[in-house]
Amino acid sequence: MSSYDLHFCCSLVNDINNTGQQEEQQEFLNSLEIVILSIVLSIIIIMTVFGNLLVMVALCTDRHLRKKKTNYFIVSLAFADLLVALVVMPFAAIELTTGEWHYGELFCLVRTSLDVLLTTASILHLCCIALDRYYAICCQPLVYRHKMTPVRVAAMLGGCWLIPMFISFLPIMQNWNVIGIEDIVKRISQTGGFNNTSCIFLVNWPYALVCSAVAFYVPLVLMVLAYQRIYVTAMTHVRQIETLQRAGSAPTTDPLDHYRVRSTTGSSRMRIETKAAKTLAVIMGCFCLCWAPFFITNVVDPFINYSVPGQLWTAWLWLGYINSGLNPFLYAFLNRAFRRAFLVILCCGDERYAQQRSRSLRHAQRACSPASANGTSMALR
Repeated sequence: MSSYDLHFCCSLVNDINNTGQQEEQQEFLNSLEIVILSIVLSIIIIMTVFGNLLVMVALCTDRHLRKKKTNYFIVSLAFADLLVALVVMPFAAIELTTGEWHYGELFCLVRTSLDVLLTTASILHLCCIALDRYYAICCQPLVYRHKMTPVRVAAMLGGCWLIPMFISFLPIMQNWNVIGIEDIVKRISQTGGFNNTSCIFLVNWPYALVCSAVAFYVPLVLMVLAYQRIYVTAMTHVRQIETLQRAGSAPTTDPLDHYRVRSTTGSSRMRIETKAAKTLAVIMGCFCLCWAPFFITNVVDPFINYSVPGQLWTAWLWLGYINSGLNPFLYAFLNRAFRRAFLVILCCGDERYAQQRSRSLRHAQRACSPASANGTSMALR
């Protein structure tokens, strides 16, 4: 064997060894990514289950929370988000980490229908909470009690669960969402090798428009209008309270004292307005940030020949799922009454927290002003 042949053989062996090392390194990196992804998804699911379950237990164990109609919307919202975490997220996480769907075509349709049903129900609950707060804050107390009767509350809750049925199980199980795009679905399935190992969900443009309007765009418009009116009304109440406080304060002849009173009142109003604006901005900001990318893509995709990458769809979908984990913090943990109930639950019913909560509630009732009687403080803190 010549020196040239020997050199060629050695180079070939080295190339094979380098290729093997690169493949092992790539496989290790892929395994590490899967482990990290699995941990992150598990944390999201566990936190969503824990937060929403805590909200439901708090309402069941605290009679003070059961007295407010708004809290029934919050606990129904928590139940919808809990089902998202228990029924939808685990299967989506398994498919994402393994890259395959192991449960057949029929259960793929059932899982997809549950996904659309529960996420839409969650969004509609957010809309109902906004409308309930609008009636509580922007209407007189008697008007609120007349409009938000137990029957009407039950009807709104029923609508939050019934309406999504018409855009989930009914059209999806009947394959109405793929009418006119059967060839595209078949082509994408065959191109990606998805025949029996992936659960893909494509929709035609009529279904995309109707579903997106019912599940996101109409609730979004109602929420924006309701919270805008809530903010304006709350600020009007704040100014009325300040006017009453100035009228009831003792007269003073010292110009410096008068200036100090005006300065303190102005700074207090600024803090209240800033807190109210931040609270409402966080609520609407989280909702839009979590769901707007998905529903914008959902409307656009049928008109660009379904060219949106699957990775982008997955990212937007999980961003929407995260909203189910944020809702307990936005609608319950920011509320003082719920926070006190959570302390009692997490501290195993410690009487010190229960007595502290009772004293705080009695103090809040004595300090309640006409401006907060309709629930303004409920919406802003």
